[in-house]
Amino acid sequence: MYAIVRAGGRQEKVSVGDLISVDRVNAKPGETLTLKTLLVVDGETITSDAKALASVTVTAEVVEHNRGKKIEILRYKNKTGYRRRQGHRADLTDLQVVAIGDTKIAAGDKVNKAAAPKAAKKAAAPKAAAAPVAEAPAAEAAEKPAAAKKAPAKKATAAKKAPAKKAAAKKEEA
Repeated sequence: MYAIVRAGGRQEKVSVGDLISVDRVNAKPGETLTLKTLLVVDGETITSDAKALASVTVTAEVVEHNRGKKIEILRYKNKTGYRRRQGHRADLTDLQVVAIGDTKIAAGDKVNKAAAPKAAKKAAAPKAAAAPVAEAPAAEAAEKPAAAKKAPAKKATAAKKAPAKKAAAKKEEA
């Protein structure tokens, strides 16, 4: 069973459990919405009559709000130096179709995107914190030999300059 609904200024083909992105809707994640039904197909039965569609409702749940892909707009006129660059990202809402008429989604098939990214960030945080600590001793070890190599060179330079200063001081005394 599937339905054609009007959502976000466009028509979408949806079935129970589908995720769709529509223009931003003023609803919080977890709230349910009723979408306007235009056509319902149930096997061989096609319903497009307005009176019959009044009894069939398509219910969707708000999963999350996000932004679409960036669209770059460039206006350019040759030989005039006219160039305008602009970008745009649409505000979108992800919806999951929960029910079409009497057909409802199974409890285990619901998507909960809001909780999944937080859990992934928490799991990734300790790994990220552990990585710099493991790299720090290696970085210090790499710096120590470099410092040891530079130190003798400076001492040699200082040793060469010291006798020259002493010789210059002896000449001035005489």
